[in-house]
Amino acid sequence: MTALGAAAVFIMHGVDRKVLDAMLGFAAGVMIAASFWSLLLPAIEMSADSGLPQWIPAAAGFLAGGLFLRGIDLLLPHLHFGRPMEEAEGPETTWHRTTLLVLAITIHNIPEGLAVGVAFGALAAGHQTATLTAAIALAFGIGIQNFPEGMAVSLPLRREGFSRLRSFWYGQISGAVEPVAAIIGALTVIIATPILPYALAFAAGAMIFVVVEDVVPECHMNGNADIATMGTLIGFVVMMILDVALG
Repeated sequence: MTALGAAAVFIMHGVDRKVLDAMLGFAAGVMIAASFWSLLLPAIEMSADSGLPQWIPAAAGFLAGGLFLRGIDLLLPHLHFGRPMEEAEGPETTWHRTTLLVLAITIHNIPEGLAVGVAFGALAAGHQTATLTAAIALAFGIGIQNFPEGMAVSLPLRREGFSRLRSFWYGQISGAVEPVAAIIGALTVIIATPILPYALAFAAGAMIFVVVEDVVPECHMNGNADIATMGTLIGFVVMMILDVALG
């Protein structure tokens, strides 16, 4: 879906900023809803027989996920779209602006891959609360919101003077980290099933960090806050319906 969104660069030079901000808002809504309905709520339910207060695994995993993304932010140079080079985050570097832009989206995609991998890993581990339809619903929801993310990479690069092919390449490669993160997440919970509630909450915390630190500021920085907010509400409802109806 990231590649499909990035492929939009072959048929259009750009997209109205209001439309893009609404789509990014939609992506934020999907991620927020997925964080609760597909990750945090199951983590809380799975902790019922852990011998600990039911909220501890969810709270600990959630905070750990946010701290993990913050650590990556500090260790890996990157630049958010629409920002000047002097606002690049992480260690100082001589890397090209394009590399920093793609790295920002790549960091963004890590928790999405983890979330899907952990959901299917729970199913493979035979956990009684995990279902195939719920895991598919999560993967489908994450896939939907990856479409505007692909566009949000390739179209701005095209406007900066890159060829359509190079813009597409960088757009789709930003999503390559997702299947890698998914495999890591799945293998982790299969090998160490007791950490499953923590792993689900970890993915949720990482996703919420990305939403608050990256997606929401980006879709609000062009004066389209109301449109982006409506997109967020719609995205949340779509993901909630997918999870409740299929899960």
